[in-house]
This record gives sequence, structure tokens and C-alpha cells, in this order.
Amino acid sequence: MRIDKRVRMGAVALAVSGVLAATFSFLWGRETPTSAAAETAPPDVSIVTVKAEDRAILRELPGRIAPMRVADVRPRVSGIIVARMFNQGSDVKAGDPLYQIDPKPFEVELQAQEAALAKANAALDHAILQEKRALAMTKAQAISQAQSETAVATVQQARAEVAARQADVARARLNLDYATIRAPISGRIGAALASEGALVVQNDAVNLATIQQLDPIYADFTQSVSELNKLRQAFESGDLERISPDAAKVQLVMDDGSRYPFPGKLLFSEAKVDASTGQVTLRGEFANPKNVLLPGMYVRVLIEQGIDTDAIAVPQQAVQWNGGGGAEVFVVKDDGRAAVQPVRTGSLQDGQWLVLEGLKPGDRVVVEGFQKFAAGDSVRPLPWNEQQARVERSLRTGFTETTR
Repeated sequence: MRIDKRVRMGAVALAVSGVLAATFSFLWGRETPTSAAAETAPPDVSIVTVKAEDRAILRELPGRIAPMRVADVRPRVSGIIVARMFNQGSDVKAGDPLYQIDPKPFEVELQAQEAALAKANAALDHAILQEKRALAMTKAQAISQAQSETAVATVQQARAEVAARQADVARARLNLDYATIRAPISGRIGAALASEGALVVQNDAVNLATIQQLDPIYADFTQSVSELNKLRQAFESGDLERISPDAAKVQLVMDDGSRYPFPGKLLFSEAKVDASTGQVTLRGEFANPKNVLLPGMYVRVLIEQGIDTDAIAVPQQAVQWNGGGGAEVFVVKDDGRAAVQPVRTGSLQDGQWLVLEGLKPGDRVVVEGFQKFAAGDSVRPLPWNEQQARVERSLRTGFTETTR
């Protein structure tokens, strides 16, 4: 009986083991095809199809804002300042009074010169009467010819004296007017460099204030002479087309990456090269109605220098850099596999790299999804949505991207 019990227990154990084995085999058979399918499915990547199109060649150059005109306020007569008549940092018009020098000494001087002029006029009137008498007496042979000539000369001397006194009066009146120091130009005046009670000296080298005209305003920037030579060669070879003078625009990029709303115009390119830097100076003029641009401000200047009629551009994130510093992109071949393609890039414009060599129209370039594959892997290309990608990056980073 004890032996039969052991036999029955062994049979039950074998039966349970068989059921478990069958169950695991069934479950394993259901999971294996799914895992294999997941491993063999190609990953999704976002791509752009390259096409050639007309594109303006923009050159971004560093520059600084400069005022259109600068005027130093200096005294033209000597004296004591008794009043300052402007607010520092305010806008002034040409001719507005800025400082008042004590006018009393100049008023006294003007009165003295006017008195001297009156005396000279009286002497002239007397000389004219003497001349008339002398001429009449000469005809009657009552006086000699020499006395008559003396009377005529006295009148001429009196007239000269009157002219001299008139010049003295004009000078005194001018000095009195100069006692009120006025703005030489319209613009924004800076700090007051003299206060009431200060003694100023005529034509002193130290200025009392500085006025800068800010609207319109200049942006001075430089470009290397080697780049200008390359540009000239591109025009001569036909790689670039010239932009018509009325279409040439100069734009400013502010420090936050935004575009300044008012386009400018290129005024000149200096006809000489700086021997120390090899740079050529250029200048643009911009409207500045709200005084957003201030002298000395650092800006970046975008200047259109030509048009590439068959330019190829790819999004900035599509270009990778290898260990040797070379640029390369991933392209999806006709068999659906990703391959590395070395390229030669030009300038970066509006978030896109200009590709000079390595790509042709119709190539499919990977823009997103690089972490999902390696070179030679099969991929599933999907069209890249730039706007959607920008929104997703904004959600991840918490910052809103702005297009330039």
C-alpha cells in the first residue's frame, strides 16, 4: 500500500509538470513573433527632400551704431554761467538756448559802442556841412583849393569812422547774443558738463555738453577684403547674380536675435583697406524714430550681396560634424537605408545651412531621429514638419522660438 501511494504521487507530479510545460510553451510561442516583429521594424525618421531654388546670399557682419551727427557745445565768449536751460538726456532743437552767460558786461559794452557810433555820426554830419561851405567858398575864390580838398577828406574820414563804429556795435551785439549758448544741431543732449557759477573761456577745448543726432542713425560694419574678392570672383564666374541697386537691403539683428523693423540702405564701401586688420569699412543708414538704436550699441548687420540661382539649403540640425571637423549629413538611399554623405557648407542663414557641395536636388536628408539608427540601417522616412518641430522644442524647453 505504501508503494502504491508513492507511485500515485509521482504520476500526479508528472501530470502537473506536463501541464506547466505546455502552458509556458504556448505563452512563449505567442510572444516570440511579436518581439521579432518589433526588432525588425525600421525606425521612423524625419526627412527633407533637397531642392534647388533662388536664394539671396546674406552676409552677417559685426557692427556698431554711430550717430549721424555729433556736436560739442562750447562757449564763444568768456564769462560766468548764470543759468542752465535744458534737461539732461532730453531732445533739443537747433537754436534752443542751453546755457546763459552773465549778459551784463556785454550789454554795457554794446551801450558804449552805440555811443561811440552816435559820436561818429555827429562828426560825419559836421564834416558834411563843412564840406558844403568849403565848396561854395572855393567857387567864390574865398578859400584856397587846398582848404577845399581838406574838407572833402575830412568827410571821407568821418564816414570811415562811422563804419568802424558800426562794426564795433555789431561785434558787441554779437557777443551779447553769444552770451546765450544755443544748440548747434537738433538731437539728444547728454550730461551737463558745467553748472551755474562756472567760469567758461572763449573757444575753450572743454565742451559744456554733447548733442547727437539719432534719427536717422548709422551702423558701421567691416568686411574682410578676401571675402570681397571671393564675392567679385563669384559674380565674374556666374555663380552669383548681382542684386539691383534698388533691391539691395541692409538689415540689423538685435542682441536678442530679433530683426530691427526698419530696413536700411548701404551708403558706401570705403575705398581703402585697413592695413592692420585687412578690413574694409561699410556704412548703412537706418530710420530710428523711437530711438531704439543708441550710439555704441553692438549689432549684427545682414547685407544682401548676391543671388544664388540654384542654391541648396538644409535645416541647421541636419548637419553633423565628424571628429575631423568635417560636415556631413545622413541621406536615405533608394533601398531605404541611411548613409553618411560628406558635404561642404557655406553660410548659416535663417536656421539653414547653405550646402555648396555634396548634395543634389532630390536627395532625402535626415533632419530628426538620429538616435534611432546607425549608418547602414533601414529607416522609414517621413516628411519633416518644421512648425511642429518648433512647437515641440518649445514645449520641452519652455521657451518660445522666434523666426528671423
